[in-house]
Amino acid sequence: MSTEPEANPIPFEPKTKRQKTTTKKSQTPVVKEKPTQTHGQKPPFNKKDMAIPEVISQRMIKRVAFFSGTPTILGISTLIISYLLITFAHITLPPIAVLLVNMGFFGLGVLGITYGVLSASWDENRTGTLIGWNEFTTNFGRMVTVWRETRKNKANPSS
Repeated sequence: MSTEPEANPIPFEPKTKRQKTTTKKSQTPVVKEKPTQTHGQKPPFNKKDMAIPEVISQRMIKRVAFFSGTPTILGISTLIISYLLITFAHITLPPIAVLLVNMGFFGLGVLGITYGVLSASWDENRTGTLIGWNEFTTNFGRMVTVWRETRKNKANPSS
């Protein structure tokens, strides 16, 4: 890892990283004891440092409710509307068509969960845009960067 600051750091990420302990398969795992806290020293992380700030959390919840809730409601409505069309209007719908439309809406609902979280601005002072495409690309880029670093660190545990 380099000592230079990251270009787009996650705003609520702790400033320091935890040190990983690596063990070889032939060695027995080393159990680390919790460091005793001496006067004036803080533990490396506490729950407040690791938690997502309340403002960002609420922003994510609102976006997930919209981007996931809307397709889910449409998926449920598909079943109700197709039942009413078949029962009262005597319109025969192919069951596979109803199934595919229903699965499509529920699939969009599942994707809406991810998009809702990633399209929210992770900066406490900035709300972001209505659709959130710029925030999505920024946050997705951050995730990909962390995945690549993690994969690189797993491949080369000594570095």
